[in-house]
Amino acid sequence: MRIMAIDYGDARTGIAISDATGLLAGFTTVIHSRKSEVVAEEIEKLIAAHGVEELVMGFPRNMDGTEGPRAELYRAFAGQLEERTGLTPVLWDERRTTVEAHSILHASGKKMKQHKKTVDAVAATLILEGYLTLRRNRP
Repeated sequence: MRIMAIDYGDARTGIAISDATGLLAGFTTVIHSRKSEVVAEEIEKLIAAHGVEELVMGFPRNMDGTEGPRAELYRAFAGQLEERTGLTPVLWDERRTTVEAHSILHASGKKMKQHKKTVDAVAATLILEGYLTLRRNRP
């Protein structure tokens, strides 16, 4: 079962898709658009091209666990994806994923200027890996 993770953002949206077994993160890409309709359309194409059966989407929370100010925007986008694809995105706590993604890129020798190109895909991969770990550890 292929699972897609989405790191939805204002200008870029990171995408990570698992392997066919649903155990490992595989394909990654970044959608460059500020328009939710364009992002949803591109996600729909990726779902079809990769045979995705499940969606997990980063969801903004404050450090204390309460919903962040952008929560409604993300809920609306999740609803838009559900209408368009028939798949209900699992909303995944994305706290610190972008910070951790920057840290990973920095540790790999990338300069801060280069981070912008891939940080969203790395953040989506972190969301996917967290979700896959939860699925594997579920009784």
